[in-house]
Amino acid sequence: MALEHALLVALSEKPGSGLELARRFDKSIGFFWHATHQQIYRVLGRMEADGWLAVEVVPQAGKPDKKVYAVTDAGAEVLAQWLATPTPMEELRSELAVKMRGGSFGDRAALLEVLRAALADHLARLEHYRRLEQAYDDPSGLTGHELDQYLVLRGGIGLEQFWVGWLEDYINAHSKDRS
Repeated sequence: MALEHALLVALSEKPGSGLELARRFDKSIGFFWHATHQQIYRVLGRMEADGWLAVEVVPQAGKPDKKVYAVTDAGAEVLAQWLATPTPMEELRSELAVKMRGGSFGDRAALLEVLRAALADHLARLEHYRRLEQAYDDPSGLTGHELDQYLVLRGGIGLEQFWVGWLEDYINAHSKDRS
């Protein structure tokens, strides 16, 4: 996946300026696809040049004009083609997993502190996702885009539960081991 596809999804949900997109990205898609604000602005310009986005310039009092981006028919077609393209199985690439594997070759106590900090981060994200999930009173009635959002949220909850469980297993096993 390229950043372009993530931006097409975000802009299909709701047109917005580069700043609005960057903020929305930080609160949603950014949990599973990271991009800096600079990358987002650079790619938006390229997507506009390619005809995937239309831009409306909105004057602002006392500030530079704001560019609001929206997906064009050409951009919608690119997104539809990408959505229909098979995706290879995602590979786990985790620095933490490599550290856990190599834990016997270094300072175990220091590694356990690193893992406890990672566990705290995953617990915080899991709590955040669960708070978001509370907004869905009756998920059985969801359809379309709302159902897609809910199911991705459920996937995020599952991933965080996986990380929490894995890290707790490792930490608990080596807290007893003391080797």
